[in-house]
Amino acid sequence: MEPFTILTAVATPFYRSNVDTDVIIPAEHLKTISRTGLGKYCFETVRYDENGNLRNSSPFDRPPYDKSKVLIAGPNFGCGSSREHAVWALMDLGYRCVIAPGFADIFFGNAIKNGLLLITLPESDIQELLKKATGRQFTVDLEAQTVVAPDGTVTDFEIDAYRKERLLGGLDEIALTLQDADAITAFEERDKMARPWLYA
Repeated sequence: MEPFTILTAVATPFYRSNVDTDVIIPAEHLKTISRTGLGKYCFETVRYDENGNLRNSSPFDRPPYDKSKVLIAGPNFGCGSSREHAVWALMDLGYRCVIAPGFADIFFGNAIKNGLLLITLPESDIQELLKKATGRQFTVDLEAQTVVAPDGTVTDFEIDAYRKERLLGGLDEIALTLQDADAITAFEERDKMARPWLYA
């Protein structure tokens, strides 16, 4: 997956509590196992009316938010079912970072596995960032663990060291395993000698 280092982009303000995974990606779009192509369905009920027309009230498709890569959201973002498609849809829509007061646990785990940075900040900090999300660019620096608002205000955030290392290195679970490729190969060679019938 793509490493996350420093991201400078417009932030989309989308403050709603308890945005569940069915809002992020409706269940009827879960048939695919592809990580691409889901962006057009992301926040479908928020972005489109019953006739498939873009809603004027949607923050996602009008400039400059249509090029946004940072989402500022509300409490308990990503609750509901455990669908990994929700993370795929967000990333396919262009997002690399979501900032909120809190996230559902399973959604949080799925995000890290796919390279989506989730930043948890106090409600007061979220409200300040929302005021500044007026179409100008924010900078998220994972190494420094900071969010820099358009006016230069710096907000620090915490992240688990293991998750930070994975995101900085662009390491999904397969890449993590392959870091031990030499040890795996050595084991296989020893095992072939000890139990050759398994490899016949």
